[in-house]
Amino acid sequence: MGVSHWLLASVLFLLLPVTAQQGCSVPSSNPSVPENNPPGYVVTTISVEANFTVAIDSSSPDGDYFTIQGYELQLIRSVDYEASDTVLLVTLTCKKGDVESYSLPIIVTIINLNDNSPVFKETSLTRVIPEDTKVNATVVAREDVSASDADLDTIYYKLDSMVQNTSDYFAIKGVNNPEIYLQKALNYEKFNSTTLLLYAMDNTEGTNVTIHTATATISIIIEQADTRPPWFLPCTFVDTDRSICISSTYAGRVNMSEMSTAPLTLEPGPIYAIDPDYILNEKIVYSIVGGNADNVFSVDADTGNLTMNKVASSPNSYLLQVMATQVNNKQKYSIANVEIQVINKSDHAPYFESRMYAGTVFVGLDPRSFVFQAGDSSSPLMIAALDDDFPDKANPNIEYYIRNNTNFIATKDGLILTNVMLQSPGTAVMEAVAKDTVSLQEGSTVVTVEITAAKAETSSSDKIYTAQDMGILGGILAALLLIALVFLGLMIYKQYGKTVKFLINKKFSKDFPGSYDNQAYKQDEHPDLSANGQESPTYINVTQIQQPSLFLASSNEQEINGLPQTSPASAITFDQKVEEEEEEEEEKVEEDSKHEKEVKSILKTDRNEGDPGYKAVWFKTDVDPSGENVEVINDDAADYDDDSDQDLQENEKEEEDDKDDHYRGLGMSLASGSSSVSVNMSTRDDSDA
Repeated sequence: MGVSHWLLASVLFLLLPVTAQQGCSVPSSNPSVPENNPPGYVVTTISVEANFTVAIDSSSPDGDYFTIQGYELQLIRSVDYEASDTVLLVTLTCKKGDVESYSLPIIVTIINLNDNSPVFKETSLTRVIPEDTKVNATVVAREDVSASDADLDTIYYKLDSMVQNTSDYFAIKGVNNPEIYLQKALNYEKFNSTTLLLYAMDNTEGTNVTIHTATATISIIIEQADTRPPWFLPCTFVDTDRSICISSTYAGRVNMSEMSTAPLTLEPGPIYAIDPDYILNEKIVYSIVGGNADNVFSVDADTGNLTMNKVASSPNSYLLQVMATQVNNKQKYSIANVEIQVINKSDHAPYFESRMYAGTVFVGLDPRSFVFQAGDSSSPLMIAALDDDFPDKANPNIEYYIRNNTNFIATKDGLILTNVMLQSPGTAVMEAVAKDTVSLQEGSTVVTVEITAAKAETSSSDKIYTAQDMGILGGILAALLLIALVFLGLMIYKQYGKTVKFLINKKFSKDFPGSYDNQAYKQDEHPDLSANGQESPTYINVTQIQQPSLFLASSNEQEINGLPQTSPASAITFDQKVEEEEEEEEEKVEEDSKHEKEVKSILKTDRNEGDPGYKAVWFKTDVDPSGENVEVINDDAADYDDDSDQDLQENEKEEEDDKDDHYRGLGMSLASGSSSVSVNMSTRDDSDA
C-alpha cells in the first residue's frame, strides 16, 4: 500500500490544477493532520456552490477514514503514522443535479509525532567475562544493545551500575554508540559480579522536551583467572587493593654438630604458600634454590617442611631461598628467605623458682606505672627466670612478656608495668613467660595482681624519690648554704672588719725587718705630765729612717697602717683610711687624762716651743733640723741594736694591755719613697717654756 499510495498521491497532486472544477472547492488540496488525532478531527472545510452537492467517492483508496459532516471533511478514527502510510487519499464528488459531476481529490499528509519510546532487542542480557580481560576490550557488542525508535528519532545512550564502586570499570563507546567495553582492570577479590543499566533516550535532556526512555539490564559475571603468583604466609598487604602481599623472613635455629630428624621449627610459622586465585587454587611445589651450602638442608616439595640432611659444622648462619611454584604454570612463582642460625646446644629451658608472684597496683595510674610487690608498696614487682645452661644461671638472652592479659606488660628486666589506665578494683591473673631468644625455649609462671582503689593521701614514708628528685634537693640545699655563708661573711666583716684588718697589717709589719718603729725611744710607764712636775728636759735622738728596698711603692699604705705603737705613751697617727679610729682613741685619752695636763698632737711644719705640753712633728724639708733639741741620725741598718726586735715585742704587748691609760703623745712623720723623716720629741715643763 505504501508504494501505490505514494504513486497515486503523486499523480493526483499533478492533476489537481487540471481537475479542479467550479461548484466545490477546499482551501488546500493537501492538508496536514497530526497522528494520534481524536475521532471527528476536521481535516478541511468544503465550499459548495448553490445547486451542488458533495460526497466522498466510494472508490477513494482511504475513503473509509473520512466522513462529511455538513461542509467539513472529518476523520472518523485516529491515525497512527507508524501503523499506516504517511498520507491518506480521498476523492470528493461534486454534483449538480444528475447531469453534471466533478471530482475533487484531496491528499492528507500525516504528521509524525514523538509518541514512541526506543525499543531494545533484548531488555536483559548476561555476559561472563574472565578476570584477566584486557582493558578496552569489548564486553557487549553494539548490535546486542542498540535500540530502535518507531518515530525514527536519534537515540542517545547512558550507562550506569547498580553495584557500588563498579561504575568506573565499564563504559560505552559514545553517546550514540552503546557498545560496552572494559576501561579498568578487573579484580576478582573486589567484586565478582555487577549489574549494568543501559538507557536509550529519543531526545536529549532539556526544558519542555518530551523524552521517551528505554532500559536494558546487563548482568556481568566475572570469572576468576590465574593472574597472581603464590603467596608465602603470613604476609602483609602493601596496597588497598589487596593485590600484593609481602611475606616476612622465616627464622629457625639448629644446634652445632647435631642433626635433627624432625622438621625444623620456624618463626613466624612453617613454610607455607597458597595460590591467591582462591577459586582456582592451583597446586604448589617447593624447592630450595639458593643459600644451601654443603646441602645441609632439604625441603619437602609438597608440604614445605624444612629438614636437615647432615649436621651443621660451621657456626655461620644459613640464608636459604625457598621457591614456591604453581604446577600448571612455572612462571607463576614466589621466593621466600629462610634464615637458619647455628647455636650451641641448650640443654635446659628457662624456669622460675617461684611458681607464683603477687603484686598490687592502684587504679587510675598512668600507663607504664610500676606494679609493686604485695605487702611492700616501695618495691616494684620483678620476675626473674633462671637457666641451668649458664654457670650463674643468668641467661642474658631471656626476654619476658605477658601472654594472656593486655592490661599489663613485662620489661626486658622483668619489671611488671601497667599497659593501660586501670579503671576499677579487682584481681588480675596472668601468665608471665620467659623466652630464650636464641634457643627459643620458654618457661612460665603465674602473676597475680591485686588492683586496689587509690589512696586519699600518700604518706611521706611511702613516697618514692627518684635520683632526679634527690639531685634537685641537693642543688637547693647547696644554694641555701652558699647564701648563708655569704650572709655570715658580710656580718663578720661588718662587725670585725677593721680589727681584722689592723691585726693583719700589724702581722705584716712584724714579718719584715726594718719597720718604722723608733726602737730607741722609751718612756716611763706612768710619765708625769702635770704642770708641777719639774723634770729636766730629755732629748731623744731621732733616727733618720731610710725606707727599706724590700717594700714596693704600692705597699706604702699597708706599711703605714701597720705601724705598731712603740710605747704605752706613744700615739700613732694613721692615714686617712683609719681617721675615725684615731678620733675615737683621742676621745678615750681625753677622758682618762681629765686631771692631767692636756697633751696636744699637731702635725705641722713650724715649731712652737712655748708650750711645755706641746708635741710637734714636722718634715725635714720644711724645718731646719739644726735646732738645739734636734739631732739627725742617718738611716743605717748597722745602728740598730740586736735587742730592737725584743724591745718591739715588749712594747707591743704593753701597748695592747694599757693603751687607753698611757697614750700621751707621739709625733711621727712618714715620707714616701726614700725621703727621710725627722722626729723631735721632747718633754718640757713650764719653766722650759
